Amino acid sequence: MQNLALVALGGNLFSSTGSPARTLCAALCALPAEGMKVVAVSRFWRSPAYPPGSGPDYVNAAAVVRTALGPEDTLAALHRIEATLGRTRSGGRWQARGIDLDLLAMGDLVLPDAATQDQWRALPPEQQVQAAPRTLILPHPRMQDRGFVLAPLAEVAPLWRHPRTGQTVSQMLAALDPAALDGLAPLG
Repeated sequence: MQNLALVALGGNLFSSTGSPARTLCAALCALPAEGMKVVAVSRFWRSPAYPPGSGPDYVNAAAVVRTALGPEDTLAALHRIEATLGRTRSGGRWQARGIDLDLLAMGDLVLPDAATQDQWRALPPEQQVQAAPRTLILPHPRMQDRGFVLAPLAEVAPLWRHPRTGQTVSQMLAALDPAALDGLAPLG
């Protein structure tokens, strides 16, 4: 059985393949070898580093992929691609990096369960910095808060509907605080 997965891509440091944009291209090219057929890719977007002033601007994109892999195996494949491109996971959260591949969603799957997904999605910002889930949470619990995720995702999956909130990607993007879109712009 084939699953449709939504993947966010980002990076703001040079990697072994070059600039962040080249690194995103390399990651996209590596997906088929890991069992993921690319169905659609957004434009590349520039977004400011978070927290502000913490590093160079990011290059972000979103992709829709088709895969027979389950969610844990899909995430493991994304982590292998990151490692091949030089990513290490020894630093803190939200640090500058050459590549970041996030599994945003797999169809309407909710993991590990509805209550846990709801709990992580509602986590206050000050706790987000300190807490990291020990298990895969799907849909990604922060996707609805991030302009750098939603703007590219709206280009490739505008009608995907969050299985817990009922909102489409387009609706989540329209509901964002305008500050979440500050400095965000398509590249070239």
